Amino acid sequence: MHPMLNTAVKAARRAAAVINRASFDLDRVGVTEKQHNDFVTDVDTAAEQAIIEVLQKAYPTHAFLGEESGTTGNVNDESEFVWIIDPLDGTTNFMHGFPQYAVSIALQQRGVITLGVVYDPVRNDLFTAEKGAGSYLNDKRIRVRKLDRIAGALLGTGYKNGSPKALDEYLKMYGLMAERCHGVRRAGSAALDLAYVASGRLDGFYEKNLQPWDIAAGSLLVTEAGGIAGEFNGESNYMNTGHIVAASPRVFGQMVGLLAEFA
Repeated sequence: MHPMLNTAVKAARRAAAVINRASFDLDRVGVTEKQHNDFVTDVDTAAEQAIIEVLQKAYPTHAFLGEESGTTGNVNDESEFVWIIDPLDGTTNFMHGFPQYAVSIALQQRGVITLGVVYDPVRNDLFTAEKGAGSYLNDKRIRVRKLDRIAGALLGTGYKNGSPKALDEYLKMYGLMAERCHGVRRAGSAALDLAYVASGRLDGFYEKNLQPWDIAAGSLLVTEAGGIAGEFNGESNYMNTGHIVAASPRVFGQMVGLLAEFA
């Protein structure tokens, strides 16, 4: 395992320790509503700080893009190493004791995601990927599930609370996809959904209006597991647009064919 990936795993486990301690007494967790139905807890903040402390100690010249702390260093310098961090993807789930959330850490070098870690502290599932070296779950190589037709697929999706128009669009997409596959699940953590695509637990995932920290690590897991990640129109600019479709190759093509009208 690459030394930087080892360090990212160490940081993810440090954050998970913060999260696990807090999960035993959720009534004491401080919660702030950033905007309607978009929450941050003091656990998010503490977990992100734990991650940054580990990474900054090892790599003091690197830049950071964190969901809670924002940017540190020159994240726009393409020569920079930039760590992209979501300390608790699935905060609403965590607040309610719903066991579907994860720590997500990715490394971007010269505009390319080169390392990714998604760690599920509930199941102790560690998903890792290194560009050109494959994706792994608990040190075992994983691949997307081989599936020829979307009709046999189990898909994941998500929805960021927004305008009535955005909700209407989401419901139209949901209905369209649900009619054509085995089922659609909205579990509440994009990072874990993407990790599940990489490991074959899901056959595809789609969502709009995500942030880089939601998808950076998970998208690398998918591509290194033999899948494809792209926008709703099939283009590859999802890190900037926040609109992502991820699946095994044949299912990806069929999903894009159905979702292109929402691009």
